Amino acid sequence: MEKINRRAFLYAGAIGLTGYAALSATGVLNQAILPANGGVDQVKLGQSGLTVSRIALGTGSIGGNHQSNQTRLGMTNFVKLAQHGYDRGIRFFDTADSYGSYPFIKEVLKNVPREKVTLLGKMWTSNDIINSEPVDKALDRFRTETGSDYFDIMLLHCMTNGNWPEEKKRYMDYFSKAKQQGLIKAVGISCHNYDALKVAVDEPWVDVILARINPFQSHMDGTPAQINELLDRARTNGKGVIGMKIFGNGDKILEKEREESITFALKKTSIHAMTLGMESIAQLDDAVDRVMRIAKS
Repeated sequence: MEKINRRAFLYAGAIGLTGYAALSATGVLNQAILPANGGVDQVKLGQSGLTVSRIALGTGSIGGNHQSNQTRLGMTNFVKLAQHGYDRGIRFFDTADSYGSYPFIKEVLKNVPREKVTLLGKMWTSNDIINSEPVDKALDRFRTETGSDYFDIMLLHCMTNGNWPEEKKRYMDYFSKAKQQGLIKAVGISCHNYDALKVAVDEPWVDVILARINPFQSHMDGTPAQINELLDRARTNGKGVIGMKIFGNGDKILEKEREESITFALKKTSIHAMTLGMESIAQLDDAVDRVMRIAKS
């Protein structure tokens, strides 16, 4: 692979790196399904019952108002990026209603077998307009927009306080019902607050946690040591742990910073997988090659 210099990397999508996130830590390759052709391996996601590619393609860089840097690539370019990721072993898509990425995933699923990929969705719960849509109707809409009968993972999006189990009970109750109906396989939350994460690691309802982690304490909910302590407990409790913001929301993208971030995520954290907000094939190849090289070191 052609080495990406700093100028080229920034040009290829420094903004897109806001979605870069963290990777697996303990156990690593001896617990993984190794790729046959230099692509991404697969790992068990805690006790969620899911096996996922170690890297997920994030679709929410600078995301909000039903759009993101990934959707702004346009449908054709996004599908090419996702297909290239699939060919390199990325079989895990991190999506959300607020990113506007569900219809883009629908196009991807026309070209790849649904049963071969893991689809993670998120439901925003903190906006009065969105809250006016019944939870069951929202999930039905998500399924229609993605063209998938089910989601492998559905998260409560962006929990910002420790009271979320009480505040979001109606969502939690419906997600549990949807699990029984086979519409969702695993449930959980994405955390944007230390107290929210602290509650999630011990909450029996939670199967999967999406947490912010990097070695620089950039756009995180505590120090790396504090977050790692919680993630280690979550992993011990059987939670599937996915890292995000590994490059500090795009603030740490120099070559040495990317190397330090991936090394930290692989060797010094308790996450199982990571979500990466990539916007170009160059970024995707850099991530896959770097992650697998460090994982094998």
